[in-house]
Amino acid sequence: MKTHHPVFARWPATYPDRLQLFSLPTPNGVKVGIMLEETGLAYEAHRIDILANENHDPAFLALNPNGKIPAIIDPNGPGGRPLALFESGAILLYLAEKTGQLLSADSASRYETIQWVMWQMGGVGPMFGQVGFFNKFAGKAYEDKRPRDRYAAESARLLGVLNKRLSERAWVMGPEYSIADISLLGWVRNLIGFYEARELVGFDRFTHVQRWLDQGLARPAVQRGLNVAAL
Repeated sequence: MKTHHPVFARWPATYPDRLQLFSLPTPNGVKVGIMLEETGLAYEAHRIDILANENHDPAFLALNPNGKIPAIIDPNGPGGRPLALFESGAILLYLAEKTGQLLSADSASRYETIQWVMWQMGGVGPMFGQVGFFNKFAGKAYEDKRPRDRYAAESARLLGVLNKRLSERAWVMGPEYSIADISLLGWVRNLIGFYEARELVGFDRFTHVQRWLDQGLARPAVQRGLNVAAL
């Protein structure tokens, strides 16, 4: 199916019949890469270089007016019509429903899973991202460490919530791996790795989170997904 969209003038599709992903391996970007690898959907990835400001290219803004990655175009969307979608949480939900994978069909379990995805989107992502800014990036040079410490304390609190959740469960939703886990893996990995905040948030006390992270990163589809749209 030929999908006409302004974004393809800048990033042409070699395989227009496949789902098109516009992304970069950030904590939000890897969510969709992992999801696509886990579900086995055919896709084509386009790297959006945010350091080169490509996410503010008019062609990309036509796809996501918010100027953030990831975004997708599914040429075979609902009713067989193309669907353009942004926001990583929304994309996870869409792909789960499209494939019937990684989201329970049971209504109660489904909404509980969505609850944890929303928790990640509204809390973990913003807080961990601020820790990254103040601990590794431009904010690191600020003499006043109160903003850094505030975000670090809230990030530690959130890790405590997750640790308690995982204390009697293999995965966030119990024995079954789901989009709740996919939404969180990249963020926890970045916090203690790329953001260099392991000691700052006292990560080693969250032993259940560490066990969960290790088993998540051991999944072959996760390893592949972490490198989708990389250099």
